Amino acid sequence: MALFRSILVADDEPSLRHVLTLVLSGLGYEVRAVADGDEAVRELAARSYDVLLCDVRMPRRDGLSVLRHAIAEHPGLTVVVMSAYGSQEQALEAVGAGAYDYVRKPFKPEEIVFVLRKAEERERLVRENRRLQGGGGATPAEHILGQSESLREVLRQVERLAPVNTTVLVTGESGTGKELIAKALHARSPRAAMSFVAVNCGAIPAGLIESELFGHAKGAFTDARTARRGLFSEADGGTLFLDEVGELPPAAQVKLLRVLQEGEVRPVGENRAEKVDVRVIAATLRDLGRLVERGEFREDLYYRLNVVNVRVPPLRERPGDIPLLARAFLTRFNRELNRESPVLGFSPEAEALLTSYAWPGNVRELENAMERAVLLAEGELILPRNLPERLWSAPPRVPAPTPTPTRPPPEGNLSLKQAMRELEETYIRAALRRTRGNRTRAAEVLEISHRALLYKIKEYGIDPDAEGERG
Repeated sequence: MALFRSILVADDEPSLRHVLTLVLSGLGYEVRAVADGDEAVRELAARSYDVLLCDVRMPRRDGLSVLRHAIAEHPGLTVVVMSAYGSQEQALEAVGAGAYDYVRKPFKPEEIVFVLRKAEERERLVRENRRLQGGGGATPAEHILGQSESLREVLRQVERLAPVNTTVLVTGESGTGKELIAKALHARSPRAAMSFVAVNCGAIPAGLIESELFGHAKGAFTDARTARRGLFSEADGGTLFLDEVGELPPAAQVKLLRVLQEGEVRPVGENRAEKVDVRVIAATLRDLGRLVERGEFREDLYYRLNVVNVRVPPLRERPGDIPLLARAFLTRFNRELNRESPVLGFSPEAEALLTSYAWPGNVRELENAMERAVLLAEGELILPRNLPERLWSAPPRVPAPTPTPTRPPPEGNLSLKQAMRELEETYIRAALRRTRGNRTRAAEVLEISHRALLYKIKEYGIDPDAEGERG
């Protein structure tokens, strides 16, 4: 769910106001557009907005004047300025005066969307850090609901790893809660009072990722009119969470490795390095081991990130937690959607559908399904028809088979060495089927190193992809 809901657009170009209104409304934002600075000031006084998109040059009252007024009178407002060629100095002055960022005209709508997404993430982190530093409310680990043994083991790992500075790689499918694990590691660490900075490496264009992570010097590239701190510097003393780290381009991988080894960053276009004290927690849903095999990810960086691996289990591996999570979401959406008569629970048929579905989107998919169900429920119970169609049209979840060792016949080959080899091969094939050919996860299931697994796969002539398809 988006953190920002309402946006005020202030620009004297009717066509731009029309395009931004269409694009942003289509993304679910409440948008109002005005033509000059005086209208913008009156609108800000009349209604509450989360974001102001403001042109630098407008009739009657320019963008800088509107910005200063907005910061003084509406301190929680996020301001993004828009500037045409020739007004870049004013745009930079606006950023210096408190604007979050600026976008240079002409721009594509997706550039505005990208800036808004970054601003939302920054605001989310500011609120989370404020909450954690205040000590109020539940810690992130307490938001990780479940009673399954696999999830309890993850939480035990969090308790063991939180006090140390070791780099942690959090793996798991999309929607399993990898960022919650990272926040829990930070919140229970000695760094809890400092910043927790998160960045989705896959959401930033390849040409900008180095500047985002490491910062840049003035004049390092076109439009770099001022120096800028990177996210490593912003996280100094705290924790940097690199989500989707497998999407990093090769050049950024080299720089990241240097930071992890030397504890220093070098901004783009800068000759000197600066020391930083940052704990790195990385996450990925991709198989980094396989990316290393393909030459798409540096092996030395992989081993530097994968000092300790915390695997977040998918929802299908902990079906007993589904009713608990569903009820928690039910309670939350009853409150957030302001229903006059709250939904009290699920019909037996609806609960059976919830627990039999495989949930490929994991907890995030369950959350979205519960929001929809609460909106559509007509009475006190959620019925099957209130759930998404995919739940009652999909085949039921089939638990992964557990390999069982076979005993040699009393009067057969009694070679213990041969029996151990056969048993080992059986377990490796079963683990690859269970993890759908994912070598890294299979090694974790088997409790051996990734390198040892690769050696044994070669020794036994196993095709991991073929085994994964059988799973």
